[in-house]
Amino acid sequence: MTTDAVKKPSVLFVCVHNAGRSQMAAAFLTTLSQGAIEVRSAGSQPADKVNPAAVEAMSELGIDMSAEIPKVLTTEAVKESDVVITMGCGDECPYFPGKRYEDWVLEDPAGQGVDAVRPIRDEIKTRIENLIASLIPAAK
Repeated sequence: MTTDAVKKPSVLFVCVHNAGRSQMAAAFLTTLSQGAIEVRSAGSQPADKVNPAAVEAMSELGIDMSAEIPKVLTTEAVKESDVVITMGCGDECPYFPGKRYEDWVLEDPAGQGVDAVRPIRDEIKTRIENLIASLIPAAK
């Protein structure tokens, strides 16, 4: 029997604080891809904790982010990822040739209540569904 040499795609979500947008995106991708995609998230200047409004907005859809913690962006995380999606980190994201880079322009949920975070969450979910379809052809 041969071993499956097909490496599953990996995605890194990056934003400045790794407390809202990138955490929601990572949670959606982890949940919706059902383990078919390796998921990472990080920030160039990580916050102390994940945005409580983002946690609440995701819990409304049955996704628990309460145990997540913001992580610092490392060069290794970028090197190990096939797709790097930035969400407002500007020039602080390392660049490596051969990677697929996307910049998702999304409103920053920092300091906003759950009512303001819901539309951001919903836009992220739509983008994640499209991302999955682009990485896993059978998901289309």
